Amino acid sequence: MKKIFLFLSLLLCFCSEAQIEKPVKWTFKAKPITGQEVMLTFSANIDKHWHIYSQHISDGGPVPTSFIISPSPAFELIGKVIEESKVIKAYDQSFSMDLLWFEHTAKFSQKIKLKESTALVKGSVEFMVCNDVQCLPPDQVAFEIPVKITAKIPLQKDTALALKTTDTLVGQVQNQATNIQDTSASKSTVTTISVEKATEPKPLWLTFLAGLLGGFAAILMPCIFPMLPMTVSFFTKRAGTKAEGITKSLVYGLSIIVIYVSLGLLITIFFGADALNDLSTNGIFNFAFFILLLVFAASFFGAFEIMLPASWLNASDSKADKGGYLGIFFMATTLALVSFSCTGPIIGTLLVQAATMGQILGPAIGMFGFALALALPFTLFSMFPSWLNALPKSGGWLNSVKVVLGFLEVALALKFLSNVDLAYHWQWFDREIFLALWIVIFGLLTLYLLGKIKFSHDSPLAYLSTSRLFMSIVTAAFTVYMIPGLWGAPLDAIAAFLPPQHTQDFDLYTSRLGTNSSKTSESTHKYADIFHAPLNLDTFFDYEEGIAFAKKQHKPVMIDFTGHACVNCRKMEATVWSKPEVLKYLQNDYVLIQLYVDDKTELPSQEQYLSDYSQKKITTIGKKWSEMQAKRFNTNSQPYYVLLDSEGKELIKPQGANYEVNNFVQFLESGLKAFRSL
Repeated sequence: MKKIFLFLSLLLCFCSEAQIEKPVKWTFKAKPITGQEVMLTFSANIDKHWHIYSQHISDGGPVPTSFIISPSPAFELIGKVIEESKVIKAYDQSFSMDLLWFEHTAKFSQKIKLKESTALVKGSVEFMVCNDVQCLPPDQVAFEIPVKITAKIPLQKDTALALKTTDTLVGQVQNQATNIQDTSASKSTVTTISVEKATEPKPLWLTFLAGLLGGFAAILMPCIFPMLPMTVSFFTKRAGTKAEGITKSLVYGLSIIVIYVSLGLLITIFFGADALNDLSTNGIFNFAFFILLLVFAASFFGAFEIMLPASWLNASDSKADKGGYLGIFFMATTLALVSFSCTGPIIGTLLVQAATMGQILGPAIGMFGFALALALPFTLFSMFPSWLNALPKSGGWLNSVKVVLGFLEVALALKFLSNVDLAYHWQWFDREIFLALWIVIFGLLTLYLLGKIKFSHDSPLAYLSTSRLFMSIVTAAFTVYMIPGLWGAPLDAIAAFLPPQHTQDFDLYTSRLGTNSSKTSESTHKYADIFHAPLNLDTFFDYEEGIAFAKKQHKPVMIDFTGHACVNCRKMEATVWSKPEVLKYLQNDYVLIQLYVDDKTELPSQEQYLSDYSQKKITTIGKKWSEMQAKRFNTNSQPYYVLLDSEGKELIKPQGANYEVNNFVQFLESGLKAFRSL
């Protein structure tokens, strides 16, 4: 039972900041010895019944106490960190091995030699604290110790440290102020894909893949990754045989999958895909989701934590203690609850995205992918414990993952704000403003990866790892790639996320398009003060007006059912329509009618009506065209391209988004041939 208590206590420690016990307080000081030598001391005051471990712990045991001191040209280390307090040696039943630990107090020391008259010693201490029934997750406390000596010493010529001169007394650093917990998991999100009312229905495997990627991202969160070796140890030690351990680990993994898939099904049952679709184009919803992503990002940056109610955790914990397969299921439930601070943003984004992909099973399939990715490591490592040796150790890099996702949250939240701006025609969040913000965000991310900026809960970066270097190269290149967009460059790679090209105030690209059009209407189009034609095309925004012009010109019509929040629509316009072989058809051979199905502009009172199709009152431009698309073409996906003759009859089968330029050219050619054959 003690191992069960140990396992569950490690889980429950993630539940909220208010519930996390802090039985250890650290004090850091410096004392001159002789000449240029200074003794650094690291003292831990440990609450009664708790203990921390020695630096010398064998593999397979708890996390040993360790110190990381950032290199500096102002000083050099002399020897290693020495343990000065009395150490206790005892056999621990939970870890099945002899352990060394400290009770009440623990004192460590490190001698350094100064090369400057003053220096600032930066670093961190990592430790694990336990009592007779539970262990808290590994913890990190950062320290900064200013030191100076009175003796004159030669300064290094190539060193320029502007450090504050202080006495040998150093401030006391409390856990509450400088604590960098591997388990202080902030809200995360995988790459957010903007949602719109009716995107082209996507295959379920894409939803599954998005969930799978989200699950793998969640594994790297500080509230989940450290649990891998602890969970594996629990199952392997509790099982009587290897087969029993594998069976229990499989039950644990399947329980995780059942829990998350059930969540996806409940979302669909209670709300339905259509309801979430309606919400996704609602301006209030988009703005609320923008704020929500900013909150998640702030949490990633270490501002606060958002946790589930403790009563939920306690209820799940009490049932997990019953043992057996039911107990294993509730252990998985406890993991799902306590890891919510990491997985909540990913799950929330995934559910909204999945529900708006036009598939009723989207949320369940997305949750299946997420749960499968989350359950696989726990199951596989329980089957093959030796694989754990290949895992990197927990540490400050986990917090870096959170911060990187925080930057991505901020960047992708802007898409939702752009949706609101477009739907309500505020016209202040233009394309170049969006790009300027992204350039700043990804530029700051590059500096963060290079270690030029850091947050209060970041660990000291002693050196730049290869992975951080390559990531910084990618983000720096992406930042540079976006800069020409400030002058109107199309930026095909990210065109789907950007506001439409027509919102660009200073555009050197679009001005050279549309000049070869042989089709120019004689009057200002209806709604032209609200909508703007892409690529300088002569576009109608009202069906009746466009059909009337097509009759007059005796030309076929292409209806584009589109939306302000439709990322696929923007991508088609930027990457397909802009190609010369497509543009010539839209300029010269077709009458283009764009109908925005998510626009919030109210119709004049005399144009509002009660629909005989949906039995709802049609009050906005968007509802009018959405009603027409659903009633006449039996679909509500965007973009949706319909080719008609000048009498309004279909020429060929309509189609949705297809980013193959040749495919779209063939589509337009087929429609033109069908029209000429009439």
